[in-house]
Amino acid sequence: MSNLNNRLDKIIPKIKEDKFLEGRGLGNEISFYVFDYEPEHELFVRDYVKHIKKEFNYEGSNRKIIEFDLYKMMVEIAKEKRIFERIFQMEEKQGRESLFRAMKNFTAPETFLKRIKEQIADNNIVFITGVGKVYPFVRSHNILNNLQEVLDKIPVIMFFPGVYDGLSLKLFGKFKDDNYYRAFRLVDKEI
Repeated sequence: MSNLNNRLDKIIPKIKEDKFLEGRGLGNEISFYVFDYEPEHELFVRDYVKHIKKEFNYEGSNRKIIEFDLYKMMVEIAKEKRIFERIFQMEEKQGRESLFRAMKNFTAPETFLKRIKEQIADNNIVFITGVGKVYPFVRSHNILNNLQEVLDKIPVIMFFPGVYDGLSLKLFGKFKDDNYYRAFRLVDKEI
């Protein structure tokens, strides 16, 4: 856990760096970052995310962070489409396969991206959380792949309960989400 604490403590100084808002390098790379961690530390990381947001979200700060919890967004969408109440009945009566197909219909990446674009306002840093809670309905690599078209100039940090090796995302350290190589590791793991 001390390794995780050390890594988390490096996030705020990293966000404070001028180059964080300006972009990573000269090759026009997008400023997408992944902070990966052991899934059993999910609750601790969630609390730390709140701490980070408090550090920056005050009057006069030149860093404004907005958090998009994919799970909360999925629930909001289901309620708006008036299917939230029927989800549990559908699984019970028609099985998991039917539920999965129904959920995939309204959890397309475009739905999330549209909301993010509408809600970004004057925030200049995006946190993506809730990645593990929406699996397998929403896949993190799909969100990142599509998000670069919407937020090409705004730094994005995805908090990922699993392993990111710079080439692929492995949710919970078990499920290979897919290859994704455009993000940088926000803070390297210490050996």
